[in-house]
Amino acid sequence: METIFNSSKNALPKSKRPVTNPKTLVFLAVAVLLTIPLNYAFGSITVILFTLYALFTAKKEDFSFNIALFMPVALFLLMVASLIWSIDFKSTLKALSKEIPLLIIPVVFFVIRLWPKQQKDILKFYSWGMFTYALFYVIRAVIKYFETGDTNVFFYHELVTKDVNAIYVSVFMSVALFYFVAKRTKRKFDYLALAFLFVFIFLLSSKNILLTDILLIILYFLFWSPVSKKTKWTFAVVFVTAIVTAGYFSKIKERVEVELKPDTEQAVQDMGTRAITIAQAWNNKTFSQNDYFNGTSFRVYQIRIFTEMMQEDPVFFQGYGLNASLVKVKEKGDEHNVFKGDETHRGYNGLNFHNQYVEVFADLGLFGFLILITMMLLNLKNGLSNKDFVHIAFAILMIALFLTESFLWRQRGVVFFTLLYCLFNKELYSSVIEKEKR
Repeated sequence: METIFNSSKNALPKSKRPVTNPKTLVFLAVAVLLTIPLNYAFGSITVILFTLYALFTAKKEDFSFNIALFMPVALFLLMVASLIWSIDFKSTLKALSKEIPLLIIPVVFFVIRLWPKQQKDILKFYSWGMFTYALFYVIRAVIKYFETGDTNVFFYHELVTKDVNAIYVSVFMSVALFYFVAKRTKRKFDYLALAFLFVFIFLLSSKNILLTDILLIILYFLFWSPVSKKTKWTFAVVFVTAIVTAGYFSKIKERVEVELKPDTEQAVQDMGTRAITIAQAWNNKTFSQNDYFNGTSFRVYQIRIFTEMMQEDPVFFQGYGLNASLVKVKEKGDEHNVFKGDETHRGYNGLNFHNQYVEVFADLGLFGFLILITMMLLNLKNGLSNKDFVHIAFAILMIALFLTESFLWRQRGVVFFTLLYCLFNKELYSSVIEKEKR
C-alpha cells in the first residue's frame, strides 16, 4: 500500500504537489455515492477522480493500516488469484473490472486523513441527495400515472426502473433514512425527509429491506433515543400497529401472500403456470418448463443446487472462480429442467444465486466465504464499539441484504458497500490524536 501512494506522490515535483482539501474530499466521496443510481459511466468517472485526488494529495504520515479496510483488498486479491483455477477464465477476467472498487477504495482510505466532521458531512450530503432522488422518482411516477392511469407506477421496479432495481434503491435510501433517524437535533425539514424516505422505501416493497428497517428504527427508539421509557414503548406499539395496518392495505400484503401462497400470484393464474412451493424447490428431481418459482422458492432451489455442486466437485476450498459458478448453475438448470427462458422472459438457469454468502462460497470457496464473514463481523463489531447507530444499522442491513442478493457481484452494489464500509471503519483522525496523547 505504501509503495502505491509513494509512487503516486513522486510523479509530481515536491513544489507542485497539491494539498488535500477536506471539502474536496467530501465532495468527491459524495459524488461517488450519488452517481451510483445513474448510468455506470458516471459512477466510474467519480470513482477514478476520487481515487486520483486522494493518491496525489496523500502524505506519508497520514498512512495507517487497518485490518478491517484490508479485508476488501484481500477479497479482491483472492478474486484475481481465482483466474488460476477458474473453470471460465473469460468470465472471471471480465468480472474483475467490476470488482476493482474492492481494491482502490480501501487504498484511498488507507492514505487519507479522515476527520469526524468529514464523515458526518459525507453522510449528511448523501442523505439529502437520496431524498432528492426519492422526490424525483415520485414526481416522475405521478406524471406516469396521469398518462397511464396505472397505480403500479408507484411501486417496486416500476417506481425506479428495473435496471436500477427497487431492492438496491431501497438499500441506498435506507442508509439515508438511518441518518435522519439518528440525527439528534432535527428541524422540520429533517422530519419531512425522514417520513418521506420511509414512505418511499415502503412503496419500493422490498420485504427484506423494509422489515430490517422497521426493526432497526424500533431498536433505535428503544435503546438510543433520549426520550423516556414510557414514550419509547408507546412509540414502538403505535409504530408497529401503523406499519401492520398500512401493510395490510398495500402492495406489501400482496407480495407477502405471493411468497407464502405462490399459486395466488396473478401472473401465475393468468399464464396457467404451476407455482412451485418451498418443499418442491428443495426436493423435486425435475421440473417442467411450465413451473414458476417465486422469490423464496427460487432461492431455496439455488441453495439446493449449491449443496449438490459442492458434493459433486472438489472445489470446497477454492470455488469455481469469480463469476464462473454460473456455468455450473446453468448445467444444474438443464439437469433439473427448470424454465430456460423465452423471447420475453429470462430463464432460471441464467440467474446467479441471489445470496452473497452462497455466491462467494461457490466462486471463491471456503477462503472467500471466511473473508466475507470476517468483514461482516468486523463491521458490526466496530459499529457497536463506537456506539454509532448509523454504522450499526448499515452493518445489520448488509448482513440481511446478503441473504437475498449477490450485492457485491454488481457494480452498483460493490461501490456502495465498499465506500460506506471504509467510511465507517476508517479510524477517524481525532481518535489517532487521542492515542498519541496517552
